[in-house]
Formats: sequence, structure tokens, C-alpha cells
Amino acid sequence: MKSIFDETTKNELEERIALLNENSERKWGKMTVGQMAWHCQYPLKLAIENKPTSKKGNLLVQLFFKKSMYNDKTWRKNLPTAPQLKAKEPKNFDDEVKVLQQLMHDTHQLKNREEWNPHPFFGRFTKEQWGQMQYKHLDHHLTQFSV
Repeated sequence: MKSIFDETTKNELEERIALLNENSERKWGKMTVGQMAWHCQYPLKLAIENKPTSKKGNLLVQLFFKKSMYNDKTWRKNLPTAPQLKAKEPKNFDDEVKVLQQLMHDTHQLKNREEWNPHPFFGRFTKEQWGQMQYKHLDHHLTQFSV
């Protein structure tokens, strides 16, 4: 499984993002490309901030979905999105892509961090699983926009 912590994989993601433009059309879903770039920032921010949480995650989500966050099986189209991660208004493509690129860079720099707090929805992940999850989420949405 690819990981954002791998230099080659990070570079691949950056190259794919560079292929996007404000007119990139989605293959599924409702988000515009700018909204997708905004949406993809949240998991990266979680990793960077690494805040302790009192939440233990959702047991059902952990049982039925957690392993899909870091395995090689692709996610199906039109998976449900948590309400707080849905962009409700238009997003400026250029601004959101710049933030996304910086967050990807910052996340990649965490490749040597040893202490990782639990994810607020999915619970504990290893460092490797955090990196794989970040790649898989970005890959899913870049594929959504044909890059």
C-alpha cells in the first residue's frame, strides 16, 4: 500500500494535483474540484495537529470500515461523507489547492514522528496506517476528478 510518507508517492500525488484545473470534471459525486481540494485538507490537518481526543471513535465504523482506510482495495464511489466535511458553499480552486499542497508537504514531513494520537472517528492507527490512509483518501478523490 502506498503512503504519503514515501517520497515517490508524495511526488506522484503532487504531479496528479498539478493536472487539476478549476474546470476539472468529476466522474461521480457532487463536489466541485475546489470543494474536493478543501475536503481533502481535513484528514491531513488531523494528522498534523495530532491532538489528543477523548473520543474513542465509532465502534461500528471501526469494525466495518477502519481496515478499508489502509488496505489496497479501492473505495466505492459515492461513499457517505461526514456532515462537517461537506463543502456547503463554493470554494476557490487556486486557494484550496495551495493549502492542500502545503498540508501534503507538512504531512510528509511527519514521516519520522513516532507518537500518533487516535483518529477521532476510527481510533488508533499506526504511523504506517496514517500514511496509507492519507494516500488512499487523496487517491480516491484525485481519481474522482480523472487524475
